[in-house]
Amino acid sequence: MDAIELKQKSETLRLELINLVHSGGTGHIGGDLSVLNVLTVLFYHTLNVDPKNPLMPERDRFILSKGHCAEAFYCVLCDKGFIAKEELEQYGRDYAHLGGHPDRSIPGVELNTGALGHGLSAGVGMALAAKMQRARFKTYVVMGDGEQAEGSIYEAAMAAHKYRLDNLVAIIDRNGLQISGSTEEVMPLESIRQRWEAFGWDVKEINGDDIRQIVNALDDVNFNSGRPHLIISDTTKGFGISYMENVAKWHHGVPNQEQYETALSEIDKRIHQLYKEGEKE
Repeated sequence: MDAIELKQKSETLRLELINLVHSGGTGHIGGDLSVLNVLTVLFYHTLNVDPKNPLMPERDRFILSKGHCAEAFYCVLCDKGFIAKEELEQYGRDYAHLGGHPDRSIPGVELNTGALGHGLSAGVGMALAAKMQRARFKTYVVMGDGEQAEGSIYEAAMAAHKYRLDNLVAIIDRNGLQISGSTEEVMPLESIRQRWEAFGWDVKEINGDDIRQIVNALDDVNFNSGRPHLIISDTTKGFGISYMENVAKWHHGVPNQEQYETALSEIDKRIHQLYKEGEKE
């Protein structure tokens, strides 16, 4: 997909996400919206995965370490064909297969996540296994910025550098807000870039609200550098829904009917505009 097509896909998924959270009556919608662009580029541009053969040995590994943003992940997995539409529509219902955090019983999910700070450690193990087996698959881990307060992340960062895991790409969804407020008030993180560079990682910082910048950052990863890679994706919590953007209370929440209709209207307008832009190219 080119950049316009990826933007169109992201907005279509954003529409699906709003429907899912509204109908399911639950969801970490703010972080879902901030990370959705990255998930879109990964699954529709970067990752070597096959919904018809989700466990193929040569597949790229993807871990959503910020597992509370499962709703965005589920929308992508459904659209890609890993899970059925009927299963997605059961989200939030009693005895539904899809829960509030992803688990390995779901096709396309590599790791049970939700307990923050564990994803990178598992990713290091997967990347190290690939090196030991001389396998060509790559490992991608998406973390939250509030998650950066977890000490296990930095043990994993040291190990990744020691073992020269240049087949590992970590992405921080840097939206600046967590459940209890601003990340800088809860546990200051800056300078994230200097911190990770000190651990020996190759670090890039991008505007994660911009599809083109995400594409360029992932395309430019040098898998022969001898260093693990970190992309700091500066995003907007609640991105794409005007009344949710940069509002901490939307870390978790469900739009009421009026808010739901407003969100649908905003997304619909962008989708129509993007298709007009696509027709001109």
